[in-house]
Amino acid sequence: MSNTLAISERDARRMAINAQHLAGPVPDLHQVLGSLRCLQLDPIDVVARSHQTVLWSRLHTRIDLDELMYRDQVLFEYWAHAASIVLAEDLPIHHYLMRRYPGSKSAEGKRIAAWVETNAKLKTKILDELAEKGPLPSRAIEDEAEQAWRSSGWTEGRNVERMLDILLIQGKVRVAGRKGRARLWGLARWPEFEPLSDREVTRQAAGRALKALGVGRRRDVFDHFTRGRYPDLAEVLETSPEIRKVTVGGEEGWYAHEDSLDQPEWQPREATILSPFDNLICDRNRTERLWGFVFRNEMYVPKAKRQYGYYVMPVLAGDELVGRIAPRADRKAGRLVLEGVYTDHDVTRALERLEAFALGRSFGDSVSL
Repeated sequence: MSNTLAISERDARRMAINAQHLAGPVPDLHQVLGSLRCLQLDPIDVVARSHQTVLWSRLHTRIDLDELMYRDQVLFEYWAHAASIVLAEDLPIHHYLMRRYPGSKSAEGKRIAAWVETNAKLKTKILDELAEKGPLPSRAIEDEAEQAWRSSGWTEGRNVERMLDILLIQGKVRVAGRKGRARLWGLARWPEFEPLSDREVTRQAAGRALKALGVGRRRDVFDHFTRGRYPDLAEVLETSPEIRKVTVGGEEGWYAHEDSLDQPEWQPREATILSPFDNLICDRNRTERLWGFVFRNEMYVPKAKRQYGYYVMPVLAGDELVGRIAPRADRKAGRLVLEGVYTDHDVTRALERLEAFALGRSFGDSVSL
């Protein structure tokens, strides 16, 4: 590896923002997907679905990915750092988890494996029905579980849905479409590919993660893209010829992909509002380290204990996170309602853009508080 490169904290922030296509000329969809590698899925649509918001923040238009996912199959739903939309070209990387899940090292992995074995009849029934009749919603498959799934969350007793989610992670089924919010399930038929060694999985995944991060520490890489699935990461970061050591503000232990070091001239955009699950800030610890911005999701915090609001969106201006807003799209009234604005920055135009996006219309009426 070459000599360590020294960069400032400001340059580290700008590298991250450039890597995320949140500065400079507006990119195209292919560029954004190629850089981010995954878009987190979340059912909350107080403003819009998160993956649509992430794309809108970069492309300034609403994007429908259904054709790319379900017709062209260049994207698919899988588990990255969270439930996400990922690229089919990264299948060899995601196959690392497919061939190991649920594993036998952790207590939870053992519990899942035992439950699947006990309910082998249900597993076979699901695969047979999808082969014969798919794509199907989960409700169309009769629950023949011999042992109910136990959970303290929403999956309690939802045996068909739980088995489908397990089969999804194992790569045996995939989401073949959606009817409203309901997923339509089908058998997974993947193109042929050459399986990667564990080390090559890490090398490729770490390279993609670093390109998306701009610059990052080992923990940043570990928590990004394919979170937690980086065998021998420390050695790969130290020995891969395409990865450079850097210091950030004099601090050692940072890395960058060589492709990220040739930075374009800094061209900040006007204020941009981000999804609370945006790829730039999805790692809360990194967000605090690089921007000094403490951001927490308050959706599941009791109302009386919330500091900012139910659905809070950070505001990016230049290379700084300058505050946050708490919006809600009132689609019946046709307006964006603001429960709170927590920034001194002028976000009028950004709010106009957000309102148009949330309500599916052009810029127009003023925003209501």
